[in-house]
Amino acid sequence: MTVKERVEELRRVIRHHDYRYYVLADPEISDGEYDVLMRELEALEAAHPELIAPDSPTQRVAGMPQTGFEVVFHRVPLLSLANAFDEEELWAWDGRTRRLLGTEPEYVAELKIDGLAVSLLYEEGRFVRGATRGDGEQGEDITLNLRTIPSIPLRLPGNGPRVLEVRGEVYMDRREFERLNDERLAAGEAPFANPRNAAAGSLRQLDPRITAERRLDIFLYGLGYAEGPRPQTHMEVLALFQDLGLRVNPNIRLCSSMEEGIAFCRHWAEAREELSYDIDGVVLKVNSLAWQEKLGATAKNPRWAIAYKFPAQEATTTVEDIIVQVGRTGVLTPLAILTPVVVAGSTVSRASLHNADIVAQKDVRVGDVVIIRKAGDVIPEIVKVVKERRTGKEQPFRMPTTCPSCGGMVFRAPKEAAHRCVNTACRAQLVERLIHFVSRDAMDIEGLGPARIEQLVEKGLVEDPADIYALTMDDFLSLELVQETSARNFLEAVEASKSRPAHRVLYALGIRHVGAEAARELMNHFPDLFALTRASQEELMAVPGVGEKIAASIREFAAEPKNQELLGELTRRGVGLGKAEAVPKGPLTGYQFVLTGALESMGRKEAAAKIEELGGKVTGAVSTKTDYVVVGADPGSKLTRAEALGIRVLDE
Repeated sequence: MTVKERVEELRRVIRHHDYRYYVLADPEISDGEYDVLMRELEALEAAHPELIAPDSPTQRVAGMPQTGFEVVFHRVPLLSLANAFDEEELWAWDGRTRRLLGTEPEYVAELKIDGLAVSLLYEEGRFVRGATRGDGEQGEDITLNLRTIPSIPLRLPGNGPRVLEVRGEVYMDRREFERLNDERLAAGEAPFANPRNAAAGSLRQLDPRITAERRLDIFLYGLGYAEGPRPQTHMEVLALFQDLGLRVNPNIRLCSSMEEGIAFCRHWAEAREELSYDIDGVVLKVNSLAWQEKLGATAKNPRWAIAYKFPAQEATTTVEDIIVQVGRTGVLTPLAILTPVVVAGSTVSRASLHNADIVAQKDVRVGDVVIIRKAGDVIPEIVKVVKERRTGKEQPFRMPTTCPSCGGMVFRAPKEAAHRCVNTACRAQLVERLIHFVSRDAMDIEGLGPARIEQLVEKGLVEDPADIYALTMDDFLSLELVQETSARNFLEAVEASKSRPAHRVLYALGIRHVGAEAARELMNHFPDLFALTRASQEELMAVPGVGEKIAASIREFAAEPKNQELLGELTRRGVGLGKAEAVPKGPLTGYQFVLTGALESMGRKEAAAKIEELGGKVTGAVSTKTDYVVVGADPGSKLTRAEALGIRVLDE
């Protein structure tokens, strides 16, 4: 199975289990097994960024509203945390945080409870609504079920904020878990796999009487939204929670340095079995709320917090072979083929060795006995070679000097770890580039899957993306098992793709580090792709979310004459590259909008489309360039920022 096939298989399996877990509340696998699948996918996408797709489970916070519950929009997005799998990654996060702040912050270290994230909303001191995290932007209204948890107060003292939204983790302790499973077994029902699954399933019961029988509990750990005076630090937030009768975990430490934070992590990695409930790590947060706001967040994770995941299980196996795979950008990646072994609940038969330096550093040879683990319980990696068990028959690995796909020259740039095939006609690269170009979130050319692309390349009909738009009926009929109706459908799909918006074309080009969201932000900033390729590094980095790597990749792409020729050829063949004169003109031309909250008469995507039809521009973040913020029900932090900046607010 190729890397691409494995990625596609993982996505299919994860989506299936997402449906079983989030929609049916009837998971087929344990959370640990689910995490194994997700982190393997994360590892493969990290090693092969050309395979990343916007609809991948890794590109979003997992979850979806259940049809049996009302949808709730979170005022402030409930984002997931970035993970650190070892102390080196904690130090790296600490270094980035200190550089961004220009000082050394205090951190708050907390136990990472293994449960289900929820938000609780209090108005005038009364508990009025509770919701699951869902996809981070919207979740499920589970108020009636949360009201059954005795540790959630239904009324707060009168000294709290008028409106208060708090975040926490609902869990089931081990003793209650054992009691519940004993009852289920006695009744002939299947037992829950672990306490987290039991808690999640209990909260998604449509009958709150069943939830009440499950004896759930909660720890509150974060402030989502508050009206009135706000605490200055996270420790003050937790103190406020305690004053209001909100349950806070007692195992919290204020750390003046990362050394103290790591000591806390080490302690609980050893002592977690002393607790009556499950934890799977430690969360470190910047204490100052002002600094949290300054650090902000990426599309998926806050920059001011990180989750340290406890060390994974390890196992011993044998390296049967080391093969080399070629990705879309020409990077050669060594991959260890292992004697299958079970680690952290699943069978591992492959482990990426990343690059030649890693192979040399660990001295991995074919035939070696090695210790492997799953970083974060998911990513298969070789920890060390058991050199004492060498027999002398082991074969050292040598990175090939020619591409295993095309035989072209392999080049390694100074200060880079990657070896690359420099042959622009390399078949492996060409096929992968074209598969990406026609994919759903790029040009979305229906019917042109990997098998068809392989045939088109094999027959010499397509040598670059622009060639797709020169294909004829006869070309498609020359492919295996293609009849006239199918050929006509292919032609229609190719023609339809010419009208894709410029950000889709940019993403389809497969420029390194330019994902779907970055492409959208860039094309919201530049009038067309030609203007983008003429932009300087500084101009590119002025776009929200665009850093040095993305900007450098775009400059590198623009400097290649063949890429400029490709853009010209795409234009000549009718592909729209976002020309300025093609932007709709209307009464909203020149105005920039941001939408927040739930609209009643239409969805936000539909509203954005209508604004754009009238010439307006819709962006995802409030800035000084924003002219209007349109506010629906339950608006988030965008409304607060708009009011702070004095931007005009409109209702629906």
